[in-house]
Amino acid sequence: MIRISKCLLLKLITLLLLGFISLNGSKKPNIILILADDLGYGDLSCYGSPSIHTPNLDRLAKEGQRWTDFYSASPICSPSRSALLTGMYPFRTGTDTQVFYEWSAGGLPRSSHTLAELLKTFDYQTICIGKWHLGHSDGFLPKDHGFDAFYGIPYSNDMRVDPKMKVSSAVVFREGMTLEKMRSRGNKVKNWVPLYELDEIIEYPCDQQVLTDRYTNKSIEFIHTYKDQPFFLFLSHSMPHIPVATSEKFRGKSKHGPYGDAIEEIDDSLGRIVHTLKTLGIEKDTLIIFTSDNGPDLTYNNNPGSAGPFKGSKFYPSEGGQRVPAIFWWPSRIQPSVSNELGSTLDIYKTIKSLLPESKDTHSPPDSYDLSKALLNNQASERDHFFYLSTALPPRAQVYALRKNQWKAHFYISKPPFYDPNQLIKLDPIELYNIQENPSEDKNLAHKHPDIIKDIVYLKTEFEKSVHLAKDQSIKKLEYQTRPEWAR
Repeated sequence: MIRISKCLLLKLITLLLLGFISLNGSKKPNIILILADDLGYGDLSCYGSPSIHTPNLDRLAKEGQRWTDFYSASPICSPSRSALLTGMYPFRTGTDTQVFYEWSAGGLPRSSHTLAELLKTFDYQTICIGKWHLGHSDGFLPKDHGFDAFYGIPYSNDMRVDPKMKVSSAVVFREGMTLEKMRSRGNKVKNWVPLYELDEIIEYPCDQQVLTDRYTNKSIEFIHTYKDQPFFLFLSHSMPHIPVATSEKFRGKSKHGPYGDAIEEIDDSLGRIVHTLKTLGIEKDTLIIFTSDNGPDLTYNNNPGSAGPFKGSKFYPSEGGQRVPAIFWWPSRIQPSVSNELGSTLDIYKTIKSLLPESKDTHSPPDSYDLSKALLNNQASERDHFFYLSTALPPRAQVYALRKNQWKAHFYISKPPFYDPNQLIKLDPIELYNIQENPSEDKNLAHKHPDIIKDIVYLKTEFEKSVHLAKDQSIKKLEYQTRPEWAR
């Protein structure tokens, strides 16, 4: 018979009541989800970059699990972020057609159920640090989607200010800006974005050169504050999205120029965060996930990153546009390995939910799969297919391509420029590639495998039956704002 002292029994009961220990005896893990912006598949040393030095991420990959076949749900920012946080393809939340601008009146609907909201039901402390880009008006900010705190910029760093934004009484104005000037209808400067704390501007325009450093400091402060209880840190870097900016310490450090400098600073940020976890002795209780929102920008960036061996880039539903780095690190649970299983940012929701105790929260996003068996037990991934869907061009939820295991069928090809409907070409006959043996997709095997095409077409048809389009959140505009000609 096992005897337990009254003191120990009381302590265990207290921990259970507080929710720190699940019924199966394991502590609820801290979650740190780090998202880079426009980081390509080939932009880290551990993914083959010859010119960008990322020792901290390389170490994370070596000590954890590095995935080779991991996909973002969209090749552009806002849709990919909504999918990451909700576990649903963006057409289900109305965030699928384009990114949100400073004149956008919509955003991720309040009715959406985010990862942060899930974790709040388990008494996690939650914070979003960095780029949000899912709506900046009341009702669409991080605080409206389960985050206790927000410190960062409301959208991409190449955008402008909304002159009616809420301003803190302690705001710092830079570059000769004043509140009166900011409120002026036409006085908006490209690349001048506001820095937010919760729902107010605390600096305008923010100093982009120190953003990564500030995000890191804020993250470390948050970890120190909540080290004794479960926390969720969503660190959403603004870089290496253009305009690329770095602190003085990293300027000129990389052989890849400013773009590489920004990535090497992100790598240093990761190193500082891991060091903090180890100093506090909580690294074994913490799951870190590192990935990117989409592939590299080869359209507007004059010093771009790399999509590795893949065709396509940001803006295009393609391997280069949607296959992204993915590293999972949890010292006590994840054994070092390289996974060739199929996974997606869509799956982060259900994977994290599976690591938590049983809950009354029955929400189960239809597009998310639990990757925990692959991560923790080196078993096969629950995901065996992935849809590459339309973004900038109608119709919504159009299936451009579909991957099933190692096979990828193309139904449409999108050529530059991505916004020109005349460059969207329907393929007849359908093209088929073995994406594992032929990642560059230059050996069409459709004529050899009609049975595989038949199975993939059936899967596409069944998916299309499930498509119910949510209201397009990008349509409504803030009419008091001036907009560029292309946006009118």
